[in-house]
Amino acid sequence: MSAPRVEEERIARDIEAIASYSETDPSVGYSRPTFSPSWRRARDYVIARAAEAGAEARIDAAGNVHARPDRLKEGQKAWLCGSHIDSVPTGGRFDGVVGVAVALEVLRAAPEAPVELIVFAEEEGTTFGLGMIGSRAWAGTLAPEELRGLRDREGRDYLAAGAEHGVAAERLFAERLQPGKYLGLIEAHVEQGPGMWKAGTPIAVVTAIAGRRQYSCALAGEANHAGATGMKDRRDALAGAAEAIGALEAWARETGAEKEARVLTVGRIEVEPNSVNVIPGKATFTIDFRASSDEVLSKGDLDLCALVAGVAARRGLACELSCTEELPPVGLDSGLCSRLRDAAGRQGIEAEDAVSGALHDTAILAPFLPAAMLFVASRGGISHNPAEFSRIEDVACAARIVAEALRS
Repeated sequence: MSAPRVEEERIARDIEAIASYSETDPSVGYSRPTFSPSWRRARDYVIARAAEAGAEARIDAAGNVHARPDRLKEGQKAWLCGSHIDSVPTGGRFDGVVGVAVALEVLRAAPEAPVELIVFAEEEGTTFGLGMIGSRAWAGTLAPEELRGLRDREGRDYLAAGAEHGVAAERLFAERLQPGKYLGLIEAHVEQGPGMWKAGTPIAVVTAIAGRRQYSCALAGEANHAGATGMKDRRDALAGAAEAIGALEAWARETGAEKEARVLTVGRIEVEPNSVNVIPGKATFTIDFRASSDEVLSKGDLDLCALVAGVAARRGLACELSCTEELPPVGLDSGLCSRLRDAAGRQGIEAEDAVSGALHDTAILAPFLPAAMLFVASRGGISHNPAEFSRIEDVACAARIVAEALRS
């Protein structure tokens, strides 16, 4: 077989076109909330390009797009390939979009490969407060009643907001993932970290995805007059939160230097009564903790809970700390990873291995299907930011590797 005829110009055109569908001006970033008009236009663009490549699209009951080439026989197993098009507010052009552009190019460049393009709905989690909703609902790990409890900024639940885009609670069970119909899943994605760019590595095979535990922490003290209350008489919830957050960062930095690296982020904080002349009586903040092994996550859970509780006790604050999400680390399919390495080798590329610190839809489907990922280097490791950038030649390289792997 001749080499796949991947064209960089088509890939660049797809990435720019999808990115252009944004609620915000490119000068401040790209925003495509799931089920928004900009998201829908981007989805329609992908469907139209897939149709030009001879693939007919359908929307499953969870809101995911499937584009299957007409030439595939009924019942013929296919490889799933794709990613997502929703974005964080004022994000970059490449996150998620790269994987969809790669899948589109594989449809064009390797017509003999049994490939079904997939665009997952609501991967980021910023629209409904939970990530990977489309893949979770399709896999059957999110029930209709849970989807009704997820709401967007207008107060609409996932089922109601997605109804005009193909989401249908009554069809979820009948249309959920049937693993026997697929050969596996490959998702191309930007690395979202600086490691590959620093090392000069354009492409890497992802062998595992780190697990995540997220927490909500509320510290309660006593709201009081900012001028009349002496420093020794205060039970300042915000000052306690600040001490706890600083201690959490220091703890993560120290342990992150060990072999089993971990990362921790406090990304949101709310203060009550949030007044310039009132000592804060309550502070609520989130904790996002990630590591590549269950052992590290479990040990870290004990450590961070003890750390926050200790700060609260010293300051006379009430503390409520609860785990709001728990996703285990996921090892990806070794055989499929080898397949990608071999395909890269036939392209003259020695692909290194990597572990993804970010979560992806692949982590949701990996327990059900052979799954692997291919990383593309990100300049400076910047992501979820308008400055996000990956070289088109590297994205094209990923497309060639995926096409080579899936047509073998």
